[in-house]
Amino acid sequence: MSDIMFGLFKDKLADTENDQLADEIKNGAFLVDVRTSQEFAGGSVKNAVNIPLNQLETSLDNFKGKKAIVVFCQSGSRSGRAKRILEKHGFQQVVNGGGWRSLSKLVNSIT
Repeated sequence: MSDIMFGLFKDKLADTENDQLADEIKNGAFLVDVRTSQEFAGGSVKNAVNIPLNQLETSLDNFKGKKAIVVFCQSGSRSGRAKRILEKHGFQQVVNGGGWRSLSKLVNSIT
């Protein structure tokens, strides 16, 4: 029984996170792919820009004035680091969008 409850709770958390992500995208969030330029060239999310993780701290001017920022990568690991870096530099509305393929599906479904 507890496994079922945990599964339902986990699904509800995922739904809440997806709702927040969808709202940010609908409201024009700045979409940033933090993978390498080679990975980005192989496909990414519609309207995203590529700022590789290793160039993030030298590219902070690109984020100034953005109401919301969604960072993403291959699996969500590098974007988690990108989120922490941006928050360390004072950017408040940063969301880890996770992996680019699932984020791309979400973006395509709402735009």
